[in-house]
Amino acid sequence: MLTKTNKTAKAKGGRFAIVASKYNGKYVNSMLRAAKRELEQSAAEIKTVRVPGAYEIPVVVGELARQNETDQMWSGIICLGVIMRGATTHAQHIGDAVSDALAHAQLLYGVPVIHEVLLFEDHEQARVRCLDPDFNRGSEAAQTALAMAKVMKSIR
Repeated sequence: MLTKTNKTAKAKGGRFAIVASKYNGKYVNSMLRAAKRELEQSAAEIKTVRVPGAYEIPVVVGELARQNETDQMWSGIICLGVIMRGATTHAQHIGDAVSDALAHAQLLYGVPVIHEVLLFEDHEQARVRCLDPDFNRGSEAAQTALAMAKVMKSIR
């Protein structure tokens, strides 16, 4: 991941989609604001799509990635969500399914998909990674998306 002190790898501009879960909104909304702020500083065009939960992110990512076969040409797709582990294995199953689907979409369509659908043990882990303005996984996701857009442009 990139840090605030390592912004030289960023691309300028580009078209980015952000797919963000509404569930666990306190954390996801903070990551979304941070990601948008980072992309706006690079003069990027941003489309935001909100979905009910983490499990719904991949179907929207697939549709957006498929648009790269037409005229949309996304520079990258950023996925933001928070899954909290509970008393059952449900959260792990959701996390695994989302991870597999996002990896498949980026390989199938050749568009970078930045995976920040995070599985946490507790709210303290989420607070540290999502609400802290100096260490926000939304900012890191946007920095990674910008860097990957630059990489992809250099090999095409």
